Amino acid sequence: MTKAYFIILLATALSLPSLLLAQYGKVYDNLSLPSKILDGDRKYAIYLPPDYESSERSYPVLYLLHGAGDDQTGWVQFGEVLHITDKAINEGQATPMIVVMPDADTGQRGYFNNPTGEWRYEDFFFEELMPYVESTYRIKGEKRYRAVAGLSMGGGGSFMYALHHPELFSSACPLSAYVGEVTFDRFKERFAGRYPNLSEENANQYYEQHNALSLIEAMPEEQKEAVRWYIDCGDDDFLYEGNSLVHIAMKKKEIPHEYRVRDGRHSWTYWREALPTVLHFVSQAFHQY
Repeated sequence: MTKAYFIILLATALSLPSLLLAQYGKVYDNLSLPSKILDGDRKYAIYLPPDYESSERSYPVLYLLHGAGDDQTGWVQFGEVLHITDKAINEGQATPMIVVMPDADTGQRGYFNNPTGEWRYEDFFFEELMPYVESTYRIKGEKRYRAVAGLSMGGGGSFMYALHHPELFSSACPLSAYVGEVTFDRFKERFAGRYPNLSEENANQYYEQHNALSLIEAMPEEQKEAVRWYIDCGDDDFLYEGNSLVHIAMKKKEIPHEYRVRDGRHSWTYWREALPTVLHFVSQAFHQY
């Protein structure tokens, strides 16, 4: 036996235990559930952790929201959620969890009810999607074991869902988030053509309820520590202004949060690099210390 051959055999033998110990989760990206609220079937993708099929335990859940132009397959195809989550779990950086990725691009794009109430996606999310997946899969139903994260449009969804329902989420992780128009005038310019019959009063009410800055400013004292916040936006991202203003507003309001600005732009490269930190961050709430 040559020395080189012996070294190769030794290296293979040493790496074999870690290869055998590594486990792999599963992703299903073309599932659906019926929705009365949205009048049709709605698609979603789901990541099930490595030991899901071999155990009988229940798991924490992360709702992971895609951005504009993608659907429920975005985090699967471009975000590499299977590989990244498996790696984080196998390396002990994240606790085993279920990741739910709903489609918010079919019918109308976005995670909110529209101003006229004719399209009620947010109602669908809380009244139909969450109860469905949390009864279909072995998911822990307590706030402590539920988190939400997302990128761009989905980052905006993460902000709004956690701000609207702090009683439901232990952590929220908006990435490169659209935080809402930073002024009411900008909001009116954007929506005037789409909803010409919307009154000034209703427009203002909708704006206040779908703008992170307004909701932070109105946050009552007892809710300041209700949600653990991790906010991340690249220094070359076109949504940098809104995220910076949210950080400043939270500092002034004394709302605990983690705020990160890394080198990067509005891209999947940036979000793939962010995902391991998100998984670790939400796992801190899922764990007992």
